[in-house]
Amino acid sequence: MSSQYECLKTADLYEAFGVAAPAQLLGKAVWPRQPGLFIRKAQVELTEPVADTPAVLELAQGQYGLVPPWVKSASDAKLRSTKLVNARSETVTTSTNFRDTWLQGQRCIIPMQAFIEDDWRSGKAVPTRIARVNGKPMGVAGLWERWHKDGEEIISFAMLTVNANSHELMRRYQQNGNEKRMPAILNEGAYSAWLTAPIDKAKEFMRTYSASLLLANPVQKK
Repeated sequence: MSSQYECLKTADLYEAFGVAAPAQLLGKAVWPRQPGLFIRKAQVELTEPVADTPAVLELAQGQYGLVPPWVKSASDAKLRSTKLVNARSETVTTSTNFRDTWLQGQRCIIPMQAFIEDDWRSGKAVPTRIARVNGKPMGVAGLWERWHKDGEEIISFAMLTVNANSHELMRRYQQNGNEKRMPAILNEGAYSAWLTAPIDKAKEFMRTYSASLLLANPVQKK
């Protein structure tokens, strides 16, 4: 389960995704129920939509850990969201927590420099930083949601994951005996397509990322 990742620097957001950075960047590490950044289709309606036009992207901020629209209270949202940072791609269309968000096409891209997984091969959890070999940012497929009740609003998002039992790198991580999972890392040229694809085509983006393009190193303790 990928529950922690690293945010990007200001320049990297624009260079990699073409979106302007926020006035104030967040902390480097993003944990469940902490604020993080995500990229979505701009929430504006075009008066005259043009066919085959690339999506207009915008940067948004939300809580890492999705809050389903049916949650009854903010306190309930806080309890549930820590367990809803990851959405399994195989069950996202049937999951009570994520189904409506998926069917409404509320997809996003989570920009990150790396994500953290525990290496249990020694018998102890060794936090390991997994990044692209070339050092460039990752764009991970995600879902976002807007919850509101009694004048209170929570914008939130979750990371989509795929099975990694046969992945040459990711099968080494997470606890033994558990299914291995990894974030659904998008190819750089697929960002706009992921956000605009019809619902019945969206699952085609749910695939593992080549192990040869990833690098894993134990997290250095300060």
